[in-house]
Amino acid sequence: MRIASLQLNPTIGDLARNAARIEDAVRRATAAGADLCVTPELSLVGYPPRDLLLNSSFVEATGTALADLARRLRGLAPTLVGAPEVNRGAGRPLFNSTMLLQDGAVGAAFRKSLLPTYDVFDEDRYFEPARLVEPMRLGDVRLGVTICEDVWNDRDFWPSRLYHRDPVEELAGLFVNISASPFTLEKSDLRRRMIRQEAVTHERYFLYVNQVGGNDELVFDGHSIGIAPSGHEVVRGRAFDEDLVLCDIPVRDDGMPPPEVLPLYDASPEQEAYDALVLGLGDYTRKCGFTSAVLGLSGGIDSALTACLAADALGAEQVTGVAMPTRYSSAGSVADAEALAKNLGIGYHLVPIDAIYQSYLDAVTPLFEGRARDTAEENLQARTRGAVLMALSNKFGSILLTTGNKSELAVGYCTLYGDMAGGLAVISDVPKTLVYRVSRYVNRHREIIPATTLSKPPSAELRPDQRDSDSLPPYEILDPIIQAYVEDHLGADAIVARGFDRAVVLDVLRLVDNSEYKRRQAAPGLKISSTAFGVGRRFPIAADYRAMRGR
Repeated sequence: MRIASLQLNPTIGDLARNAARIEDAVRRATAAGADLCVTPELSLVGYPPRDLLLNSSFVEATGTALADLARRLRGLAPTLVGAPEVNRGAGRPLFNSTMLLQDGAVGAAFRKSLLPTYDVFDEDRYFEPARLVEPMRLGDVRLGVTICEDVWNDRDFWPSRLYHRDPVEELAGLFVNISASPFTLEKSDLRRRMIRQEAVTHERYFLYVNQVGGNDELVFDGHSIGIAPSGHEVVRGRAFDEDLVLCDIPVRDDGMPPPEVLPLYDASPEQEAYDALVLGLGDYTRKCGFTSAVLGLSGGIDSALTACLAADALGAEQVTGVAMPTRYSSAGSVADAEALAKNLGIGYHLVPIDAIYQSYLDAVTPLFEGRARDTAEENLQARTRGAVLMALSNKFGSILLTTGNKSELAVGYCTLYGDMAGGLAVISDVPKTLVYRVSRYVNRHREIIPATTLSKPPSAELRPDQRDSDSLPPYEILDPIIQAYVEDHLGADAIVARGFDRAVVLDVLRLVDNSEYKRRQAAPGLKISSTAFGVGRRFPIAADYRAMRGR
């Protein structure tokens, strides 16, 4: 039996375009001899559709589009298409389902049983869980069809389980899982090990098809796979790209030769991070209707990496970098910004803003009489830069990319309405230490990011001889503390037990907590870690949770 996994990149809510994408892939798969085509979770509407599912007219239009797609697929291979299904009984209004389109009609529906409500997921808001799972029959072949989270509850794989049921145990036949599993670093390997465990335990082939592409903050990496009962990977979808993956599965004793075993997937974390950010940036920009981007170039490492990502995602000719020096900017920083732009082939403008900055100072300094100079005056520079960049964004219709990293966003080392102003925070989930590692990956073949950018001490250059280390612990210490608090959800005592100085830990945790109001006003950022600021981390602003960090 030949099964085609259609690894697709949908646009959320664009029913016509998504249906056309599915139809095109099914036609190609049928021509390649597919007996069954499988699309990702909610492939007709795109994942995650969020509160579009609360709009009755959208749900109705989805049903109409599904029936129309079924008619257009008449005569082609039977196809499982993910779509919301109206619940005619009690409970939530919808099921998260995959429907079999065959012979021009919408046939059997297979419903998701386990509905995640952690991290970025909120499926219990919309969907009723399936109470019963039954295998799908296609001719003489039985397939156990599950949807994404349904396979994330194996008692032999997870030390603790979130659900009381394991739908896989209730099914028979070949296993097929349709998924929309967002990317995080090292998650592709986790999925492989998990699916491998299921295939070996049940001694069956297991096909897993995943969505690909960027949708808002989330990036989906594809990596669709097929695992043989031996545990060997026999097919693999491309990473961060659409793909049509054909898997020939022996049913009974049909004399098929054993499938070829693929070598292990060995991309580095730096490569995966870079590829994920390029995909997420490109899709966010295009799906929001932009074709070009503008960003500030400070000569520092963060804006350099962001520019590299933008050039790869959109094309160098669609990216413009702007250097905006003041009296505190070093000549080397301006030179590094210009060199980067030249190396990338992007547009470049030099817009000195010292006169604008001085006019702000002239206007407000009388109001500050009797108070020492502090961050208020420093931040006027960042806000001037934000205004210049937003003017360019407005005039030329380019999306403004912010360039702050996760370390800065965590502790509030950023300026509201200044360097935080923009449409997409590209590296807001990339800690500073990882920024350096990914930047060295960019330079693996030739120098794109100037060596001086990589070697000089990080600085906001908002006052004379300023260094990040004046205000923050070294990033080699700061980043692990942030990870322990934000991603591992540890309190102060547990972090100190990892070998960090208590005073440093308490200060960092205080900064993280006190900066929640800033992050709530930040541009959406691309998620590549287990816990990113924004949609997956829901902390109150007007609160006091000092007990979490120790008093």
